[in-house]
Amino acid sequence: MLFVLTYDYVPDVLEKRTPYRNDHLALIRELHAAGTVLYAGAFDPPTDGALFVFKADSAAAVEAFVKRDPYVKNGVVTGHRVRPWNVVVGA
Repeated sequence: MLFVLTYDYVPDVLEKRTPYRNDHLALIRELHAAGTVLYAGAFDPPTDGALFVFKADSAAAVEAFVKRDPYVKNGVVTGHRVRPWNVVVGA
């Protein structure tokens, strides 16, 4: 199954994320290499959130990522949503 995760960021995200960025990206790259995260990136401009596409068995797997994410743990993310995604066109 595919799931979409969206993040909402604090208004001053570009400054607030700096101490956690390397660890955040390392976690995403780890999951990308495993085939779990297919796409990930911030909206820009404005940088007020991000979108991730996951290939997972359940929404619980996506929530497990959220709990591990340094951005979430350190208050860079103010909210998130996980939704199943039913792709009708595309691979």
